[in-house]
Parts: sequence; structure tokens; C-alpha cells
Amino acid sequence: MPSITRRKSVNVNIGGVVVGSGAPVVVQSMTNTDTADVESTVQQIAALARAGSELVRITVNNDAAAAAVPEIVAGINAKGWNTPIIGDFHYNGHLLLKKFPDCARALAKYRINPGNVSIGRKDDDNFRTMIEVAVEHQKPVRIGVNWGSLDQALLTRMMDENSKSSEPKDARDVMMEAMVVSALDNAAAAERYGLRRDQIILSAKVSGVRDLIDVYTELAGRCDHALHLGLTEAGMGMKGIVASTAGLSPLLLAGIGDTIRVSLTPTPGGDRSEEVRCGQQILQSLGIRSFMPQVTSCPGCGRTTSTYFQELAESIQSYLVESMPEWKKQYPGVEELKLAVMGCIVNGPGESKHANIGISLPGTFEDPVAPVYIDGKLAMTLRGDDIVNEFKVILDDYVQKRYGNVLVGA
Repeated sequence: MPSITRRKSVNVNIGGVVVGSGAPVVVQSMTNTDTADVESTVQQIAALARAGSELVRITVNNDAAAAAVPEIVAGINAKGWNTPIIGDFHYNGHLLLKKFPDCARALAKYRINPGNVSIGRKDDDNFRTMIEVAVEHQKPVRIGVNWGSLDQALLTRMMDENSKSSEPKDARDVMMEAMVVSALDNAAAAERYGLRRDQIILSAKVSGVRDLIDVYTELAGRCDHALHLGLTEAGMGMKGIVASTAGLSPLLLAGIGDTIRVSLTPTPGGDRSEEVRCGQQILQSLGIRSFMPQVTSCPGCGRTTSTYFQELAESIQSYLVESMPEWKKQYPGVEELKLAVMGCIVNGPGESKHANIGISLPGTFEDPVAPVYIDGKLAMTLRGDDIVNEFKVILDDYVQKRYGNVLVGA
């Protein structure tokens, strides 16, 4: 697969996780628990980390949340996770960071929204206070511009200037430019107040796919800061997944983006980790990073009236998800494994030969046999009612033999 040339950006160290063009694109997520509820927040962070979130952001919106942060970080460490925890601040971050210095020390990074941090004021004293706290504790900062809370004074001024222009731009274009200007101006201010360039990450988040592509393309061309990508509100289910994929993929293929989040709206009581797996799958589908063995399976047709191959594909996919936490520790490189679960003879054998392990189940009117291919060669044929478990045994054996002799750190 052709390599992607990453846009050159400054590396930022966030609690041991490096974000920038000198490091892999990082997947992150955010909790939706009440941060003051330490136990629930720790449990969700652990679940996100287990799913592969390399950074986790938590809301810090009041005294109780700020006071809970050190206990949350300690709780995560006690569970064996060292995932960096980021504090998300709006409106009162300058007060909380000063009032709760243990919170300021415990967090790995602060996220500041310049449109909210000094809302209703004519100066940037609140923003400056937060930057000075970051400098004091040597913490990196994400300056996160959001079109839903853009600096209204800046936007009004730019709209007024545009209206007086001999060739006024579309209002949407002025909005995009205002977001870029806000991000760059606030990054420059942060440097004036003592933050180093390698302590600053920028984002300019919108909820429209074309807007996302345009604003980040422009921002990427005008700075060398590391960039965080994502739709600010992707949506729920299929809409959120498709919109995020459509927006992030062109940017990532252009080498733009150093860390990503897929901001999915979960179903009530749903699995927050879904957004982590979605972000990973986007990167893996583009050939940028590998996180999980991939299963190729056919959609089914009139030749595959049985649901057996669908059940096998689902079972194998679930088995991979369950196995990966331990496999990653024991079998370096296993995330590159490719499997094929096919439903009939049309493409089954050929697709199976392209995978490390492939099985072609019998379609309608075909002989009731399932040939298994290993590294392109027919290895055996399965029959009977226990094909699922037999295939899992073959998979386990292959993983152990193929990846078990690789020494970690060798």
C-alpha cells in the first residue's frame, strides 16, 4: 500500500504519548460520566483505555470535578493503566486550575476553548491565567476552536470588514477564516505568555464534513502546530460513523492530522468505546496504523441463503475483540493478521488465498464442505456442525506459531 507523507508538525509530549508528525496518529476519546463520580469515571476511562484510547479527556466544570481529578488519575494508575488524562475546560477553567493546584498537576494536558474562556470580557486575562498555570506545571495545551462557540467579537469584526469589501466573500468562508485566525492568534498569545511551541496542539472543529476538510486544510497550510482532528458533533450510529469517516479520510490521506477523535453520540447506556474502535478502523482501513486483525467477509447473496457464514464471521470478529488485549501482550504484530470468512465458491477460495487464514463455507447447493486456506494454500477441509470452534482452534494455533516467536523490543 502506498505510504502517506505526513505534514510536518512539532511533536508534543502528553504524559508520555507523543503527538505530532514524528509519531503515529493517536486515537483519543472522552468520558461522558459525571467527573465528580470517581468510581464511574475511573471505570469508563479503563474501558476506553482497554479499547485502545491512547488519550482520554474528562470534563472539569466545577469544584467537585476538579477536586476529583487527582483521585481519578490515581484510580486509573491503580488499575494498571497509565493513559494520560486531559482536562476539558470552559468558562471557569482559570478559576478551577488556580483553586485546585493538585488538579492542575495531575492532568496531562489542558483543553482550552478560546471562545468560552473569556466570554463576556474584552481582554484575555482568563486565557492568560490558564496558560500561565500550564507553564507553571509544564503541561501542554490544546487550543480548541469550535464554530459553535467561536469568539463573537472576532467573528463580528471579520464579518463587518467583509461586508465593506469590494468583493465580499460568502459568510461561510468568513466563518472558516475566523476559526483559523482564532486558532493561530491564540497559539501566538500562548507563546507570548510562556508556552513553548512543542506544548501547543490546535483544533478547529465543526460539524459539517466539507467544512471540516476546508478549515483543516487551510489551518494546516498556515502553521506547523500538531493538529487534533474530528467533527465536533458527529451524530449517532451509522450517520456519525459515515460522517466521521468521510471527513477524516481525505485529511488523513493528505497527511493532515496528528490525533483524532470520532465524537459519536452513544445510544442510551451504550458502549462509549465504540468511538475508539471507529477511529482505529478509519486509520487501519486507510493503511495508516494497525490495531486489530481484519476480517474480510462477503455480504451474502442468493447463493448464501444460509446465515451460517454470517454467524461464523460475527463469532470470529467477537473472538478477535475478546482475544486482542492478551494477544497484544504475547504476540507482537498480531494486529496485522488478515482473515477471510466467505459464503460460497464464487469468490470464497480466491479471497481466502489472499488472507493469512481463510475459510470458504458452502453456499446453496454446494457440497457441505469448508476448505481452509493458510498463507495462500489449501490446508484442510472442515465438515460437520463444529466448524466455528474448529476454526478458532486453527486461528489460535496460527497466531501462536506465527507471532509467538517474536521477541518484544527485539
